Amino acid sequence: MNPPSTWSRGAGTGALLAVVAMIFAQFGMAISVGVIKEVGPEGATWLRLFWAAILFVLLGRPHPGRFTRATLRAGALLGVATAGLTLSFMAAAARLPLGTATALEFLGPLTLAVVHGRGRSPVWPGLAAVGVVCITEPWQASSDLLGILYTLAAAVCWAVYIVLTQRMSDAVAGFGGLAISMPVAALVATGAAYHSIVSMDVRLLATGIGIALLLPVIPVSLEIQSLRSLNLAAFGTLVALEPAVALLVGLIVLDQTPGTLSIVGIGLVVLAGVGAARTGARGADPVVVAEDPP
Repeated sequence: MNPPSTWSRGAGTGALLAVVAMIFAQFGMAISVGVIKEVGPEGATWLRLFWAAILFVLLGRPHPGRFTRATLRAGALLGVATAGLTLSFMAAAARLPLGTATALEFLGPLTLAVVHGRGRSPVWPGLAAVGVVCITEPWQASSDLLGILYTLAAAVCWAVYIVLTQRMSDAVAGFGGLAISMPVAALVATGAAYHSIVSMDVRLLATGIGIALLLPVIPVSLEIQSLRSLNLAAFGTLVALEPAVALLVGLIVLDQTPGTLSIVGIGLVVLAGVGAARTGARGADPVVVAEDPP
């Protein structure tokens, strides 16, 4: 009798963990939208990164002797990219529907997948470009240009974040890299959110623990387990579904009903992401670490 396939034994579980991680992440973002209304995007960003830094230091238990100067430098740069990504996306989420913001932000990893893909097919960026036009509807005077710009800034930061995360994961396994980068991100966010921080009460500070657990602590922990049985192509394909998950969560939690054209645009971005991931894998072997943006 032939042994069960790798997919039936391991990759199926890995795929399920990846999907659950996306759901946690998007619910975390949806709850953050409510916090943004109280303390602004900068304050909500600081709450998430501050508690995430504490939790990842406890999980990673970093020891100075484990890291080279180059690793510490890369971790610091990753922290700055993390702060930029989170600040930009929180500002965008305050102005745009969650599904729309996530789809536009996904252009960052999509661009990386296309650039590093085999053959660099123009089909996927073309589909994504049409999707972006459908989502943003630039011919509408009501389009929130500032929100779109914030999201595109987040897309650039996400692309940088992915590149730096891959470098860190080659040198540091598990939560070690996050134990370096997340405190730096929290420090950067502290500078941006100082006026919001001083006005926070105990209730808001306690809320931050829940937000940090929903995103990034639980999703990242699930992804680390997921990537033990999925290669980058399979994982990238699943991640490409995130804009669709964000659309559903926005509809259920925030009552954000997308228009028909927005749904078509998000679908095109998802399709482009799946296609780019299938032709842009870094390798066929399972990898150990890769994180969703905090």
